[in-house]
Amino acid sequence: MRKYVIMGVQGSGKGTQSKLLADDLDLVHISVGDIFRWHVKNHTKIGAQVRRLVAAGELVGDDLVEDVVRERLQLHDWNYGFVIDGFPRNRRQTEFFLESYDIDGVIHLDLPDEEVRRRVLARRLCSQCGMDYNLIAHRPEVEGRCDVCGGELVSRADDSPDALARRLRDYHSKIDPVIELFRRKEYVMTVDARADKYTVQQSIRDRFNLPPFDPARGADPAQVQG
Repeated sequence: MRKYVIMGVQGSGKGTQSKLLADDLDLVHISVGDIFRWHVKNHTKIGAQVRRLVAAGELVGDDLVEDVVRERLQLHDWNYGFVIDGFPRNRRQTEFFLESYDIDGVIHLDLPDEEVRRRVLARRLCSQCGMDYNLIAHRPEVEGRCDVCGGELVSRADDSPDALARRLRDYHSKIDPVIELFRRKEYVMTVDARADKYTVQQSIRDRFNLPPFDPARGADPAQVQG
């Protein structure tokens, strides 16, 4: 059984790298962001909270994140292990996680803030079906229109320059200490996330002595980039 935490700033590719690992190694990808997006889509009380926070360019509160992750991990559907992104987010959550799960390592996707801005501000979302696009890596066939349903492509509500600047500040103030705590326990392997997704994936595998990656089994480019 393999259990990994993947960490990195928004736009570093956590979702893509997690999916490549999970699909190939029979791991379960647990994405905190996906869980909250499900709540938003299904108009739950949690979803309403998330909508308000996203509109204000803020991150979801730590207590809510911890409750959602705890509930998800208790399903125990990860027979061969998991790769989790979006958690832990503070020292308390990190200590809880280390006490509860014997993890194999922390994948740290390192991406400079200027590259984060370039990637994130190029993201688009279909206003009808929710398909993700990126005007750098995954452009639609018809400009401004979804390849799947023809819906209009729009920027995410939280992808404005001001909102992104707030999230970057919040990320570094909260997550940098978490990475440092993991690093002191010698769990962290840092990978340069500026390369293409397949090169990054192979770098992860090299660092953790995992089976080589075959690009022929790669994820669909439409997958979220994290």
